[in-house]
Amino acid sequence: MKKIKAIWELMRLEHGLMIFLAILIGSVISQQTLFNNINIPLEKVILTFFTALFLEASTFALNDYYDFEIDKLNNRTDRPLVRGDLSQKTALILFGVFFPLGIICSFFVNQTCFVIALITALLAILYDAKMKKIKLIGNFYIAYVMAIPFIFGAAAVIKTNTFSINIHPSIFIIALIAFLAGSGREIMKDVMDFEGDKEKGVKSFPKYIGSRKSNVIAAIFYMIAIVLSFLPFFMEKFEIYYLNNYYLALIFITDTMLLSTAIHLIVKKKPQLSLYRKFTLIAIFIGLIAFLIPIILLFISGE
Repeated sequence: MKKIKAIWELMRLEHGLMIFLAILIGSVISQQTLFNNINIPLEKVILTFFTALFLEASTFALNDYYDFEIDKLNNRTDRPLVRGDLSQKTALILFGVFFPLGIICSFFVNQTCFVIALITALLAILYDAKMKKIKLIGNFYIAYVMAIPFIFGAAAVIKTNTFSINIHPSIFIIALIAFLAGSGREIMKDVMDFEGDKEKGVKSFPKYIGSRKSNVIAAIFYMIAIVLSFLPFFMEKFEIYYLNNYYLALIFITDTMLLSTAIHLIVKKKPQLSLYRKFTLIAIFIGLIAFLIPIILLFISGE
C-alpha cells in the first residue's frame, strides 16, 4: 500500500483526472457549438482520458527525477523520491512506459490531437531537462499545460482526421482563464522554492524582482482570471453558460477563493504560500466543476 501511495504521489494522478475534466469540457463545448449536440463517441472519451493520464503521469515522474537534488535542498518531504519511498530509477522506468502510451493514444484520436499531444509532450521533456532552470519561461509552460487540455478536447471532436483548427473562440477564452490562474500558482511556487532554486542558480521571478513583487504579480494574474471568468455568464456565444445560474454560483466560489488569495498575497509580507497553493488548487477544481455542471445538466435534459 505504501508503494502504491508513493507511485500515486510521484505521478500526481489527481492532476491527470483534472486534466481529463478540462478535456471533456472542451470536447462538449465544441461538440455543442459546432454540431448542436453532445454525442461524443465513447472511444474518443476513452482515448483522450488515457492520453491525459499517461502523459501527465510520465512527465511528473520525469520532473521528480530531474528535481531530486533541488527537492532535497528544499526539504520537499511531500515528494516520494526525497523520502526514499521510490528510487530515481523507478521514476525513469515509469516515464519510459507511460510516455509513449500517451502519444499512441493521441494518435488514434485524430491528427490534430496527435500534433497537440506531441508538441506538449516534447515541451514537457524540454521543461524537465532544461527549461525549469529558467523559471521566467518555465512558469508559463506549466500554465500552458493547464490551458491546452481545453483546446485538445475541442480538437478531439473535429470530424476530419486531417490537421484542423476549427475550434470555437469561447474555448480559447476558457483556456486563457486556466493559463492565468496557472501562472499565478507557478509564481507562488517560485517564491516558495526560492532558497533551493538560488543554490542551483535557477532564474526565477523572485531572483530578479524579489519575493514581495513576485507575489503581487501572481495576485494580478488571479484577478485578471477572475474578471474573465464572468464572460461565459454574460456573453451569448458561450451558449450553455450564458445566464446559467449553476455556473455563476460555482464560479463565484472559485473567484472568492482566488480573490482572497490575491488579497493576502498583496497585503501580507510573508503569506503562507504552501497553504495558498493547496487552496488555489481546490479553487481551480471547483472552477472545473462550474464548467462541468451545465454540461451534465444538458446531458440529463437530452438536448
